[in-house]
Amino acid sequence: MKQLRGSILLLTLLLAISPAWAQQKSSKSKSADKIYEKGEINPNVVLKNTVMINTENLEFSPVFYQNGIVYVSSRHKSGAVDKKIGETFFELFYAELDKQGTPLQPEEFSINVNSQVHEGPVSFNRSGDIIYFTRNNMKNGIRQADSRGITRLKIYEARRGRFDWENVQELPFNNDEYSVCHPSLSADNRRLYFTSDMPGGYGGFDLYMVEKRGDIWGTPINLGPEINSSGNEVFPFIHESGTLFFSSDGHGGYGGLDMFMIDLSSQNWGKVSNLGMPFNSPLDDLGFILDPNGEYGFFTSDRAGGYGKDDIYRFELPDGLQGMRSGMQLAAQVIVYDKQTNQRIPGAQVRVFEREADGFIQGNDLYDVQLLPSSPGSNELVLKLVRKNADNLGEPSLVTDANGEAYYRLKSERNYLLLVTKDGYASGEVVYSTAGESGPQTIRVPIGKRTCAKLDGLVSIDPQGDIVSNAVVRIVNSETQEEKMLKTDEEGKFDYCLDLGYDYMVYAEKEGYAPGSNRISTVGIRQGTERTVTVNLRLNPIADNFDSRSLKEGSVIVLENIYYDFNKSAIRTGAARELDALATLMKQFPSMEIEMVAHTDSRGSEEYNLKLSLKRAESAKRYLVSQGIEAKRIRALGYGESKLRNDCADGVNCSEEEHQYNRRTEVRVARLDAPVRLKYQESDPFKN
Repeated sequence: MKQLRGSILLLTLLLAISPAWAQQKSSKSKSADKIYEKGEINPNVVLKNTVMINTENLEFSPVFYQNGIVYVSSRHKSGAVDKKIGETFFELFYAELDKQGTPLQPEEFSINVNSQVHEGPVSFNRSGDIIYFTRNNMKNGIRQADSRGITRLKIYEARRGRFDWENVQELPFNNDEYSVCHPSLSADNRRLYFTSDMPGGYGGFDLYMVEKRGDIWGTPINLGPEINSSGNEVFPFIHESGTLFFSSDGHGGYGGLDMFMIDLSSQNWGKVSNLGMPFNSPLDDLGFILDPNGEYGFFTSDRAGGYGKDDIYRFELPDGLQGMRSGMQLAAQVIVYDKQTNQRIPGAQVRVFEREADGFIQGNDLYDVQLLPSSPGSNELVLKLVRKNADNLGEPSLVTDANGEAYYRLKSERNYLLLVTKDGYASGEVVYSTAGESGPQTIRVPIGKRTCAKLDGLVSIDPQGDIVSNAVVRIVNSETQEEKMLKTDEEGKFDYCLDLGYDYMVYAEKEGYAPGSNRISTVGIRQGTERTVTVNLRLNPIADNFDSRSLKEGSVIVLENIYYDFNKSAIRTGAARELDALATLMKQFPSMEIEMVAHTDSRGSEEYNLKLSLKRAESAKRYLVSQGIEAKRIRALGYGESKLRNDCADGVNCSEEEHQYNRRTEVRVARLDAPVRLKYQESDPFKN
């Protein structure tokens, strides 16, 4: 095993470098696209060097963030150099992942987090708005030293603000006399795993865990001799399955730092096991991360055949990782019952969906695309995803038995939507979260027999009486303000089941038409009686030459709800719903080619905004390509602040909402073989 040098170990964030490091560099092959040999212990692992982000310098410790990874690098050729290691100071970089999960061209991650000293590795909370990162000990921008003149490492916290990470603070268990570094936050945001050489450990650097209750951090706990050795345990990563991955030079192995794992998901921990080849090599291997489903991930190695001194590698696990549970799962009992009689209901169909924080259920095939006018009288369109009816959401996940029960296994730390349907009953929905839960779960879903009046509606053009297909119909309960959204079929018709005893407003909207509305009521209709309420809604064409029943060349679709991270071009996870809808639309119409045009607000210089808008348009294009759209069908353009939609120019005091109005991405239909009528299946609405 090679000898670790203490100064390098500390100043490179515990990245172990051998005395023969310079010779290793010269011997490395630059066959960057090489697929590495299949390992003797994990024979089906596919391993590849991530050539777009690796340089001849150091790249290490990737973590998942938004639609890409954040990692540490000394790639800058200019700037301050740490003379002890001969490298520029480590900074954080972000790289988006393409459809195959390969990192693309990187960009600097943050101005406020990156400083004149070393930064990284990092960890994020589940929602991605809190970062924990390693940095040299600093106070008021000045590097601090311990009693022996050594600058130690500390873990800092920052929160995502409007423009960058803000409110940088060090964690309370840091100490000037020893290092605390390499944070990894658990999926429930409650436990932080980290590395430290604090007194009382088992070796050089040990792994610790500290719990957070509310806003208060507890006292760090050493993970004990099962994990820690007389050597160094560093770079922890806690997977949401409860498996802890880390690197060590004290548990034996192939040489240098090897990567290990241990199951911490239950009170009785598993045993430490070496990940084996091809993950580990005779040189240093560290910084292992794995996606939530256990299908692919990244790690760092300075093995022979790489691109630089330390490279980031991507791996795929077609058969999963041997010795690791696929994910922490909770047994769930679903009970469906009649909410009037409390009797259990057999034969009820239960569909189980994972749910995002914004209420969107995973899977774009579960939604239909709606095109609406951006404002009354406008030929600009906006996109909306509308959830399909239960009947169009595929086969049910479960069907209740004779006791009204069904059984399922839910993943830990996830949000779910359970949709229950049964003939003769109104559908029922339950939102359920396994965050912080353990052990068997019981989910009760009440549904009631249909006690409603049938609504039969028609949308047509006044005065000709021509029908309007694919119009959006909104039904608003005047008392509760609950809103349901439907679409008319090809004959301009729609139907719905209205609760009794309420007044309603019904609105119809369609691009190219002035909206129509009408008032209806179910007040006075007795329960148990068959009653149909009819309503006719009339729409007036705005322009004779605008065929609102078709999408054609020259149509403009405005995407206002694509959110980018700070002043960057990277699209935030969960903030690309409109691009999902656009991808669906382009798959429906394969001849459709578009211009993707991005606009900024007026803040910042014209030159900067022009470049930023182009980068954002290119980012949106990359996203569409990642969703299966051919790149040649999309042209990316950036207009910067040259086409503001209001008076918020330089020097004008405007609100954030007014500036947001100018930040949008427009889609211009550049080519469409023939105007096409937009046809969708009727769906039960789900407003995002």
